[in-house]
Amino acid sequence: MARLGEIHRVTGETDVNVRLDLDGSGHCQASTGVAFLDHMLHQISSHGLIDLNIHAVGDTHIDDHHTNEDVGIAVGQALAQALGDRRGIHRFGHFVAPLDEALVQVALDCSGRPHLSYSLKIPTQKIGTYDTELVKEFFVAVVNNSGLTLHIRQLDGANSHHIVEACFKAFARALRMATEIDPRRAGRIPSSKGVLEQAGVN
Repeated sequence: MARLGEIHRVTGETDVNVRLDLDGSGHCQASTGVAFLDHMLHQISSHGLIDLNIHAVGDTHIDDHHTNEDVGIAVGQALAQALGDRRGIHRFGHFVAPLDEALVQVALDCSGRPHLSYSLKIPTQKIGTYDTELVKEFFVAVVNNSGLTLHIRQLDGANSHHIVEACFKAFARALRMATEIDPRRAGRIPSSKGVLEQAGVN
């Protein structure tokens, strides 16, 4: 069965469309009005083998904060939708990604329980025009709306672009590992209690 998520989120600040296919080939169309964010979304798609189609219009004449956050929210919601009850997946994923001098470790659990532990130390306030504090805000939004437990650790790095890109690549590969179907699981929910929490479900 197709594992797809489609979200259209409209607020007074942004209009965001996200279509996500967990079983894709890494095809990405990203147009958010925030060039560096588009670049990072391409990393998620390419290295996670997730097809992403993302279009966003937001109040970037003010700054990139609202668009960055709302894209993260919509990506998280689309991911939760595509995962459903998380039946048959590996559930856990981890990866350590090098990019020149930078080395970033990501470990995650598709637990349904949102939690972010984040320790990137990005030396500059901006990468181009992108505020580097928005990296954490993007992952906060994804985690809270997808139900991921996500740990991000910077092991090395001096160049801001390299650190952030290594983070997104490691996240993509860990997510791919966690969400791929485990043939030995035989369609069962990967929990000893037989159920995982579902993000957005009370």
